[in-house]
Amino acid sequence: MAKFKLDEVDHQILDMLIENTRTPFTDIAKKLLISAGTVHVRVKKMEEAGIIEGSSLTLDYKKLGYSFIAYVGIYLQNTSQTKFVLQRINEIPFVTVAHITTGKFNIFCKVRAKDTNHAKDIIFQLDDIDGVYRTETMISLEESINDKKRLMHSIFQEL
Repeated sequence: MAKFKLDEVDHQILDMLIENTRTPFTDIAKKLLISAGTVHVRVKKMEEAGIIEGSSLTLDYKKLGYSFIAYVGIYLQNTSQTKFVLQRINEIPFVTVAHITTGKFNIFCKVRAKDTNHAKDIIFQLDDIDGVYRTETMISLEESINDKKRLMHSIFQEL
């Protein structure tokens, strides 16, 4: 499959959609001085090329009562248990992200909780999974950087 080439218009379209995935194509078209049909065609091509996959919604978890964030590193008794442990982790809805990692931990998770007591309960659930040797938890004091656009702009400069 040939590599899909993005031009400056594609970059600008992606920039606006990353800022707000619900931006109407007509608004994008007006800002870029192109037709809404052109925006539609370009977005469709980027979807077909796999550059755009779906869209996402950003929730303010603090307003929903889930302001506590912890990162949990999981040590496994055996790496052969990774798939089983991930399946069990997936059953805990408060674990929002899990990565298989190299280095210190076998699995690294992001946990969202209401407070420290709730986080403790979630961590105990992780500890109780068969195959988990132990866990190590780090509490997030503040999410200081969460910017998809900076990476996107760096990638565009390389293209």
